[in-house]
Amino acid sequence: MRSADDTLGNRIRVATELKVPYMLVVGDRDVDAGTVGLRTREGEDRRDVALADFIAEVTAEVAERR
Repeated sequence: MRSADDTLGNRIRVATELKVPYMLVVGDRDVDAGTVGLRTREGEDRRDVALADFIAEVTAEVAERR
């Protein structure tokens, strides 16, 4: 992975190249609201996803694969 000093765009590009399943982007507004920005490996881009909802989605996905 790259340094935290890289731009957000560079970090997203590297994660895409590495085929990271989920990238979470969390800014100050997200912290205050308890949300995350979500980008999937397939290119889906979602904003203002409740953190609890994201955790539930990933937990269900992992359970399905077992």
